[in-house]
Amino acid sequence: MLFIFFIAVSLALDAFAVAVSSGISVPGFGWRHAVKIGLYFGVFQFLMPLLGWALGSSVSAYIVSIDHWVAFGLLALIGGRMVHSALAQAKGEAGSKPVIALTAPRLTLLAVATSIDALAVGVSMAFMDVNIWLAAAVIGVVAFCLSVIGGLAGKGLGKLFSRRAELAGGVVLIAIGVKLLWEGLRG
Repeated sequence: MLFIFFIAVSLALDAFAVAVSSGISVPGFGWRHAVKIGLYFGVFQFLMPLLGWALGSSVSAYIVSIDHWVAFGLLALIGGRMVHSALAQAKGEAGSKPVIALTAPRLTLLAVATSIDALAVGVSMAFMDVNIWLAAAVIGVVAFCLSVIGGLAGKGLGKLFSRRAELAGGVVLIAIGVKLLWEGLRG
């Protein structure tokens, strides 16, 4: 059980960092937003190990060979859009909107990007003597809790950054994507 808990915490750290970024950059971020992020991240972190376990070794080499690229691409896309929007606002360009919304498509992309590694963990669990349902539940609950905490911590940081919150949030997402890509390329 302790082994599964440590895996869950390590898998949830990226979700935690993305939640912090969202708390920083979403105006009016509050408990409702934190729970919404937690639910998305927790559900995806729960489902991905189950999917990986079901896939077993049949496609594990393919998943492991591209997971870091997919995560990097999604986070860089969302983070890049946030940075572009923040810079456009700073220049006073017409039509730039300061509001970052936690829409279902955005949260889904972020949840997928931060849970792809859980898919690979699920594949490896197919070869271990592990209760996959219990493991997936622990992973999902830990991701939910850390994401809620991260979002609320980001809210506090957002007050410090105020005008530069969206830029900081975008840079954090891109940095997480680069970190995941670097780790994936290093093996």
